Amino acid sequence: MPAFHEEAFENVNCLTCANCCKNYSPRFKTPDVKRISKYLGMKESVFIDTYLRVDEDGDFVVKSSPCPFLASDNTCNIYDERPSDCARFPYTDEDVLVKRQALTLKNSEFCPITYYVLEKLIQ
Repeated sequence: MPAFHEEAFENVNCLTCANCCKNYSPRFKTPDVKRISKYLGMKESVFIDTYLRVDEDGDFVVKSSPCPFLASDNTCNIYDERPSDCARFPYTDEDVLVKRQALTLKNSEFCPITYYVLEKLIQ
């Protein structure tokens, strides 16, 4: 899988897609909230009130799509401080790919890299 992951990133440019930022909200864990709010110069409570909501699983996620930190050129305005879920996405180099199959299939519907890796595994 690591070889397929690397190959996928060589063949797919995320900045031409950004579907993850347009259709997916990462979880904002407590360390993410602390780090990003500090980076933005906001109190944590103001950051949460401005950008986040609690989803059905009790996790903080963005209030709206696309992600409010997605720039018009598909780059991330908080890239160096982005949530850990964003940094790890699309999980094609992790055991998440196998352990959370429903998530992997969902991601393959909008993420060309996930789809690419799954196709390679099928072959």
